[in-house]
Amino acid sequence: MGLEEDMYKDAIRMLNTLQTNASYLEQVKRERGDPQAQLEAMQGFLERSGLKVEDLDRLNIIHVTGTKGKGSACAFTECILRNYGLKTGFYSSPHLVQVRERIRINGQPISKDLFNKYFWLVYNRLEETKDPAHSSMPAYFRFLTIMAFHVFLQEKVDLAVVEVGIGGTYDCTNIVRAPVVCGVSSLGIDHTSILGDTMEKIAWQKGGIFKPGVPAFTVVQPERPLEVLRERAQERKVSCWWRFRWGVPHGGELSLLLSLQCSLYLCPELDDFEEGCQALELGLAGAHQRSNAALALQLARTWLQRRGCQGLGELKEVPPSSELLGRPVPLAPVFRLTDAMIQGLRDTEWLGRTQVLSHGPVTWYLDGAHTTSSIQACVRWFRQAALNQDKPHDGSEVRVLLFNATGDRDTAALLKLLVPCHFDYAVFCPNFTEVSLANNADQQNFNVTLENALTRCLENQQTWTRLLEEKVGQDPWLPSPPRVGGLLQPTPPRGSLLLVPPAPRPLNSPALVFPCLAQALRWVAQGRDPHLAAPVASGAHPHPAASSGAVLLREAAAVRVLVTGSLHLVGGALRLLVPALSQ
Repeated sequence: MGLEEDMYKDAIRMLNTLQTNASYLEQVKRERGDPQAQLEAMQGFLERSGLKVEDLDRLNIIHVTGTKGKGSACAFTECILRNYGLKTGFYSSPHLVQVRERIRINGQPISKDLFNKYFWLVYNRLEETKDPAHSSMPAYFRFLTIMAFHVFLQEKVDLAVVEVGIGGTYDCTNIVRAPVVCGVSSLGIDHTSILGDTMEKIAWQKGGIFKPGVPAFTVVQPERPLEVLRERAQERKVSCWWRFRWGVPHGGELSLLLSLQCSLYLCPELDDFEEGCQALELGLAGAHQRSNAALALQLARTWLQRRGCQGLGELKEVPPSSELLGRPVPLAPVFRLTDAMIQGLRDTEWLGRTQVLSHGPVTWYLDGAHTTSSIQACVRWFRQAALNQDKPHDGSEVRVLLFNATGDRDTAALLKLLVPCHFDYAVFCPNFTEVSLANNADQQNFNVTLENALTRCLENQQTWTRLLEEKVGQDPWLPSPPRVGGLLQPTPPRGSLLLVPPAPRPLNSPALVFPCLAQALRWVAQGRDPHLAAPVASGAHPHPAASSGAVLLREAAAVRVLVTGSLHLVGGALRLLVPALSQ
């Protein structure tokens, strides 16, 4: 067991060398005008690893993209098909705790033993095939994509659900040439430096996964982006001449022109499947998961239909009132759900998405939302799940926001959406679980420095303070945040947990910055979560907000903590809050 563990750590460390200081994203930006160059590069890496593009046809792939919910839609789809007794593969990103989560068989991350086997198989083949013309190694995400294809082929899965990394057109998963069916979850604004800064540009990128002769499904979208998706589907059309000699007199030929196109359909609402039967139970909480489940039902049924499987669920008559009139895309059929479909939706698990962990008096609400629309959905879920619960008899409930955001996201816009939740404290920290990650290879990220991450957190703290002051000024009836004395302080003593930016005047916002997740979580829990150690004293002169807040957190009957803004932040929190996930 020790040898296997050491080999796994060596594999992860070697994999991490393929994180190239954001050079992959820069490469995508440079090459986005020439998608063929990207796909040819990916094809070259694939062939050097010992596979050909046509080998991927045997995987019976379900290819899914979207801005938000694509991972959840994939998880629903995989679980439904697994309930049919099929052996499933599932490739997703990012991972939350361990890299192995990205490559799953039958819903479970591959073992460390399998990870070791296929990592070194692919890595060594790529090393051995280096020459002056092909001297490079694929970047992190490309490597894992190639590795996933090897795993799924050699482990003989019946199908593979493949989640797009970023976008679609230029994504390395788009090397797949013949999926069984494609899906597009809800669209929104994200990764603007790569995909474009409008919904129409982003829709164009997402529609790049459509293929001739392959049906595709999408959920309700804004009108113009939906039209762009339809146009992209119509572009995916090929015409082929077939020549036949049999049965034609005098040795002549009969030619037949066949046309293949991508047919795009709009998913009916989940409500339409519930008519005349009881409400469906979903394994993932939140009203926004209903559209992801509706997409999954269409993807699963179409896969079963195209692969000639039985037990599809008979079609139902759709009443005219349920038609989405005026839409440029036809509505997909409604059908009677089978037991496997119902069970699959109910059994779906997807860590870090609308997840609740009750640890004594401290309840953690984790959701990796990181776009404006997904944060809005997160707020609706959190208010329903936490704020509407019965309050403690003595009223001593403390609500805490733990937040971080990465990349080119508009952090101010995200934080503004969270203000109405009336948090008593806002805590900001980088996605690093510890200040030093030397012993935690799965969580290492060479694309972000600690200094840059902390600078971003300090900016987020200032933004939150400004938003809260504006809100209090606009709404006199909004309770003022707890006052903890002026926050303008001299430079914190060496070794302090808190990083306090200089301010031109006393701040009254209870917003704190910590250098890592472990210190942030320990401060919030104050020794009341059995999985977390008590916070370490930060010196003779701890920050006023930390000391006064600690008293409230220790004495409150209930502490409710929303962790959001980044899937990487949520993943780090899960690693600390649920140690078993690291095993």
